[in-house]
Amino acid sequence: MSTTLAAGAGLDFTLAQQLTVIALCALTAYISHMALAVFNDGVRPFLLDFIQGRTTRSATTAVSFGLSAGFIFGLGAPMALSTGVLNPWLVFLPTDILGMLAPKKWLAPILGGAWGAVVVFGLNGANDVAHDLPVDFITAMQQMSTPILFLFTLFPVLAITKQFGRKWGGVAGGLELALVVLTMKLWPKMFAGALAMAVGVLMLIALAVAKDMKQRKADKAAGVTGIVLDDDPMASLFSASAARLRRYLPLFMVLGAGVCVLAQMHIFGGGEATSFLIAKGQYTEAAQVDFYRVFGFIPLIATTALASGAYGIAGFTLVYPIGYLMPNPFLAAIVGAAVFALEILALSSIGKVLGKLPSVRDSSEHLRSAIGDTLQLAILFGSLMAANAMGGGLGILVVGGLYLLNDAMGRPVVRMAAAPAAVIVGGILLNVLYWLDLFTPIKG
Repeated sequence: MSTTLAAGAGLDFTLAQQLTVIALCALTAYISHMALAVFNDGVRPFLLDFIQGRTTRSATTAVSFGLSAGFIFGLGAPMALSTGVLNPWLVFLPTDILGMLAPKKWLAPILGGAWGAVVVFGLNGANDVAHDLPVDFITAMQQMSTPILFLFTLFPVLAITKQFGRKWGGVAGGLELALVVLTMKLWPKMFAGALAMAVGVLMLIALAVAKDMKQRKADKAAGVTGIVLDDDPMASLFSASAARLRRYLPLFMVLGAGVCVLAQMHIFGGGEATSFLIAKGQYTEAAQVDFYRVFGFIPLIATTALASGAYGIAGFTLVYPIGYLMPNPFLAAIVGAAVFALEILALSSIGKVLGKLPSVRDSSEHLRSAIGDTLQLAILFGSLMAANAMGGGLGILVVGGLYLLNDAMGRPVVRMAAAPAAVIVGGILLNVLYWLDLFTPIKG
């Protein structure tokens, strides 16, 4: 499987694509203003205090900006420029902030739409300028695709090892390696990690469900039963939050339709690995990757939504893989709206089911942690490969030095976004050194 992108990967959008991005950014900013949904999972728990009037809009905006800025400029923008594909950090995190920032309801969609216009019109100009520089750091950043795609394959193995120990982790690792080799040999045009990830995630879920069933059987034999109190304050909060979200069901259906249409247009990828797969036209493999990620986020999104009364902008993210596979935007809109309706209506039931499956809940936490660990290493390694491609040893010194300096300074830029941000800063610095006749760009 080729992991090289076209050197001229650009951000040219059709009029329909431009209007879709602008309209969706306006909608998501409006929804954020209403505190109905945000993309950043870390911001969602803070919205309960805002909804109940215990904190101000400006304070909540400050929290949103603090938790999101590093991902927007350190990960979202570099990934979009290097792949030619939009991503949720660039599209949805800014509208979280702008929507919450807007003091008036009517201003939120205007600010969100303005950001959408910046994305569809401004990024292409920045992309063209960067490609014309003596040191083309945007093309160099395409070196990140190989480590991201292949190391990401291991996230189920890490999750299994953390939750079920070295024995099962070793079994999963050996099985995934065999499947990757087999896929590369028999199906060279297929993403080598697709089958391995599928088996790894299924293995994790099977182990978790088996553990929960065994525990419930043991509890039943011992005469232990779960007791639910009618006046449980958490149960009351969950019920009120679910009811609040159901009141806005039509608006959520429009949101689901919009996100699904954006994914169907193949100008958007829901994750780091997905963005590179979309850029290469491997939509089926991209759908597989994002589908496996869903298992790591359903418990988190469901519980934070029930606890805060605010949902996720992409819901359980099922609309991503569904959108990639839809044949046209009209069908994508219908299916996306239906998926969001089902998610909102099933939220209470999902919360109750998760309450009875503690090992499955733990699995989702291990999956998210493993995804973060694999991508952190992959992005760092890929960024150093990009540094080598654009500046050899000097490039590695600058990019690696900026990454280490960020760590030493207490990580003003979040660790996952620090390396891509360092590539861009390093690329600009190498261009300055070239203009000062102190550096000769590496050819090829």
